[in-house]
Amino acid sequence: MQAPLTGYRTLLSSYLRPQRRRVITLGAILLVGLTLELANPWILRAFIDGALAKAPLESLIWVAVLFLVAALGTQLVSVAQTYVAENVGLTATNQLRLDLTLHTLRLDPSFHGSHTPGELIERVDGDVATLGNFFSRLVVQLFANALLLVGVLVLMYTIDWRVGLSMTFFVAVTVLLVNKMRNFAVPYWRQARQASAELFGYLEERLSGTEDIRSSGATAYAMRKLYERSRNLLRRDRRASFMGTASSATSLIVFTVGTAIALGLGVILFQANAITLGTVYIIFSYTESLRRPIDQITRQFQDLQQAGASINRIGDLLLERSVLHDGSGPAISPSALPVRFDHVTFGYGGEPVLQDVSFELKPGEVLGVLGRTGSGKTTLTRLLFRLYDPQQGSVQLGGSDLQDTQLASIRQNVGMVTQSIHLFHASLRNNLTLFDPTIPDERVIEVLEDLGMGDWLDSMPQGLDTKLAPGGSTLSAGQGQLVAFARVFLRGPGLVILDEASSRLDPATERKVESAVDRLLVGRTAIVIAHRLATVQRADSILIMDEGRIVEYGNRRQLLADPESRFSSLMRTGMMAEVLA
Repeated sequence: MQAPLTGYRTLLSSYLRPQRRRVITLGAILLVGLTLELANPWILRAFIDGALAKAPLESLIWVAVLFLVAALGTQLVSVAQTYVAENVGLTATNQLRLDLTLHTLRLDPSFHGSHTPGELIERVDGDVATLGNFFSRLVVQLFANALLLVGVLVLMYTIDWRVGLSMTFFVAVTVLLVNKMRNFAVPYWRQARQASAELFGYLEERLSGTEDIRSSGATAYAMRKLYERSRNLLRRDRRASFMGTASSATSLIVFTVGTAIALGLGVILFQANAITLGTVYIIFSYTESLRRPIDQITRQFQDLQQAGASINRIGDLLLERSVLHDGSGPAISPSALPVRFDHVTFGYGGEPVLQDVSFELKPGEVLGVLGRTGSGKTTLTRLLFRLYDPQQGSVQLGGSDLQDTQLASIRQNVGMVTQSIHLFHASLRNNLTLFDPTIPDERVIEVLEDLGMGDWLDSMPQGLDTKLAPGGSTLSAGQGQLVAFARVFLRGPGLVILDEASSRLDPATERKVESAVDRLLVGRTAIVIAHRLATVQRADSILIMDEGRIVEYGNRRQLLADPESRFSSLMRTGMMAEVLA
């Protein structure tokens, strides 16, 4: 697939327009540099012709000094151009990374389920890094070299129309060939970038599962697969490099012929006394000046081919759309929220996980959800978070259908604590507040004290500024769970979901959070998914699921009093963990 010119133009206009002043400054520096580069051969021409005409030594010295000043100015301009170009490129690519990251975070879980984090990192960082040269040096140098070509041709015509015409023909043929082969290697570079993404995805998965790989003796297998993916990347990258290099070889042949024609014309005109020896030098010098921009343009088109592959992949990512459309209804009020499932059926693409599920939860009520593993308990919570939409029926929160409610409002007013807690390689404060700077430290400390974690906080070497290890490996499972509880406390949502949240806590740690959970649930609606009997003792209603269906639902006290109910039977036998696991 070719990278259309509109793709290049769209990226440039989107990310260079906010940097107008820098781009204009870069353009001005570029024009100064081109002027100096075009002026140098004329200064040398004056020196050569003056020396042959036996001009005074003093005038020749001044010409030499002028040449040195121009040469030094050219170098200074080159440094300034590089500095400004790097700033432009880095600013553009950083903004592109931000936009891609935000776009990726907004995509629904079905997209993330089919793409590994490593692959997305390669898309967001690796492909964008390839465009760093595209935004700064590549585009600037292409533009500069194009202007240099035009300037040289114009000056060639001022020397002699025959020289100018021959050089124009030479440049036109070369540019046509280069443009024709512009996209020749793009498919190969695209394959190379995809191989790189696959390698990064594999590395991310294996590094995150290091303990399991080592403990199961799968190290040799993991390394063999790593070699295979690395070899695949090498093969594709080598093929792309070869194709890109081959596409640039044709211009060198054309350039050799053009140089010979230009020098031949110079000799003929000199022998006919139509030009001076200094002018012959100008023809030779400008011919060499043409060699450099055309050679650079050829190489830069190879870089442009790599950029085209990255632009294609970035464009593919930006074309991805979430199946969850943000609602336009009013925001949810921050209070205890009623919940209603109305004949909900949902599946992840295969067999339905939930089938005709209906129940209602009044504001401030606590619902205990029980069922075997795979019965659909966690799927209920995912629908309430609107990570997915049901295929049939509706899920209502606060009296509104979730599909009509703003996503940001849902996420703000629904809090969840699950078995698996993600901790960031960041300060304890940021792990608790989830990077919200508006939450004061006093409130964070108050919540930790309520959770019985005051002594633990005091033991931290830098308090709230203590940086947690990647993945929270320095915390115990219980401490990580308490951090998750603290997050919910700090947000104060109207609906709290505890998805088997106490399953990883030891009895001593669990007792610490019991009183805190009681305070958390005051004035809030709650759904508690649990295996342990003690966890559902605070529930007002009980819902038991089996194979995606509700097999029992009602008031906890009434179910407990009914000897025929499943819940009553579980309570009598005291075997809930074994029966429901």
